[in-house]
Amino acid sequence: MRILFLDLDSVSPRHLGCYGYHRNTSPNIDKIAEKGVRFNNYYTSDAPCAPSRTALMSGQFGIRNGLVGHGGTAGDMKLEGVNRNLFGRLSVGGSLPSFLQLGAGLNTTLISPFPQRHATYNFYAGFNEIINTGEFGMESAEQVSPVVRDWLERNAEKDDWLLYVNYWDAHTPYRAPEIFGNPFADEPLPEWASEETLGKHKEAVGPHTVHELVIDHNGNTYTNVESEKFPRSPGEIKNMDDLRAMIDGYDCGIRYLDDHVGRLFALLEEKGILEDTIIIISADHGENMGQLGIYGEHGTADDGTCRIPMIISWPGMQQGIVDDGLHYHLDLPVTLAEMLELPASPDWDGRSYASVLKEGKECGRDYLVVSQCAHVAQRSVRFGDWLYMRTYHDGYHLFDKEMLFNLKEDLREEHNVAEQNKNICMEATYYLHEWHDEMMLKSGDDVDPLWTVMKEGGPYHAKGFLKNYGERLVQTGREHQFNELKQKHPSEFPEENVEARAAFTRAMMKNLF
Repeated sequence: MRILFLDLDSVSPRHLGCYGYHRNTSPNIDKIAEKGVRFNNYYTSDAPCAPSRTALMSGQFGIRNGLVGHGGTAGDMKLEGVNRNLFGRLSVGGSLPSFLQLGAGLNTTLISPFPQRHATYNFYAGFNEIINTGEFGMESAEQVSPVVRDWLERNAEKDDWLLYVNYWDAHTPYRAPEIFGNPFADEPLPEWASEETLGKHKEAVGPHTVHELVIDHNGNTYTNVESEKFPRSPGEIKNMDDLRAMIDGYDCGIRYLDDHVGRLFALLEEKGILEDTIIIISADHGENMGQLGIYGEHGTADDGTCRIPMIISWPGMQQGIVDDGLHYHLDLPVTLAEMLELPASPDWDGRSYASVLKEGKECGRDYLVVSQCAHVAQRSVRFGDWLYMRTYHDGYHLFDKEMLFNLKEDLREEHNVAEQNKNICMEATYYLHEWHDEMMLKSGDDVDPLWTVMKEGGPYHAKGFLKNYGERLVQTGREHQFNELKQKHPSEFPEENVEARAAFTRAMMKNLF
C-alpha cells in the first residue's frame, strides 16, 4: 500500500477548477478528482494552521486536545496527566501517523517544516522519517519538490509507505516566482469582485481588511506597507487593480503548486505506480478572499476559512463522484481505519465516511461545530443551508456577537440575517451546547481552551495590537472605528478604566457628603 498525502496550505476549494472555479488554477489536481471522490462540504474542526493539523493528527477536537491557538497555554496540547504511560497516547496508534505505522505497517515520512514553525512537535509522533525543509513555511514549491522527488526516486516502488507533504505557495505572502508570470492576467475576476463589493469592504475594520493587509511585527500593528520581496501580495486594496493583484496573487500560488504536484504525478506514472497509489489532497484551512471583509487570511470560524478541499483517489473504490455530506477533517483517521479493516483508536472523535469511498453512499453529519481561537475567538455551527457564528473576541473587526448566513443564498457571507431568524439562531445554539456538553464530558477535565485564550488576554494574533492599530486608525481618519473598538475592548485600556471608576466613585461620594 502506498499513500501520498498532499497538504496544500491555505488552498480554498472555491479556487479549484474541480470545485467549479472559472479559472484554470488546478488542472493536475482536477485530474485526480476525476478519478476519485471529491468532498464538497468538508471542514476543519479547528482553524487555523496549528489547531487544524493537531486535530487531524490527534483525531480530537481542539476543545479536547487543548491546542486551539498559536501562543499561550492553548498553543500546546493538554498534558495526558497521571494516566500517561511510558510511550504516551500519540506514540502507540493515537496519532494518525503512528496508527498507520504500527497498525498498517507503513513506513511513514513527513516532508514539512510545520512542526518547527508552530512548535507542534507532537505532530512528529509516528513518522519514521522527518525531513524539515527548513524555512518555517516560507518555502516555495521549487524548494519542496526536489526533496519530494528525491524521496520518491528512492522509495516510490516500495509498497509500504505514507508520504505526507506540505506545499505553502497559497499562503500569504503570495510568492510564486516572477519568472512564472501571471497566467490569469487577461482573465475576468470572479463575479463578486466589483466596485460595489470593494466599496462595502472599505467600511470594514480590523487586521487583513482592505486598508491593512500586512502585519508589522516591529511596530506591533497591522499596516499597508508592501514588501519588495513579495510583489504579488499588496499591502492595501485601494481600487480594482489592487483587488485583481490580490486575487491573481492567490490564484498564481495555487497554479504554481499545481504545476509542481503535476510533476510528482507524472513521476509516479513513469514508475508505473500512479494507478496503485492512494492519493489524498486536502488543506489545513481555506483562505478568506473578501468574506467578512477579510482578504488573504484564515482568521475566522466561517465558511471561507474552515471549508477545505478533500479529494481521495483510492484504487478499486468509487471514481468521479461528489459527496455533499457534512464531514470534519478529523473524520479521516477513523475512515482509514475502516478502509484498512483495523480498529480505530477509542480516543478519536471522528466518524467514518468509508461508505462514500466504497459505495458512494452518503453518510454526512447533521451538523458541524468549527472553532477559531488564534485570530478571533469564535465557534460556529454549520447545518442545512446555514452558518451560525458566535463571537467571543472579534479580533478588532467589530463583528456582531451573533451572525447567521444562508449559504445557499449568500455563499460569500455578505448579509447577517441573525436578527430576522432568531428561531434558526436558537436551533444553532442548541447544537452548539449539545456538542460542548459532549466534548467536555469526554475531555476528563473542566478546561475549555477557548476560555483559556480569553483569560490570557485574547487570541494570539490580536493580543496587544489595539493601541498601535488605534493610532493608525486615528491617523487615517477612522477615529470613529477606533472609538467603537475601545468600547468593545475596554480591558485594552486599563488607565481609562481606572479614571472612569474614579469619576464614578467621586460622583457617588458627592451625593453621600
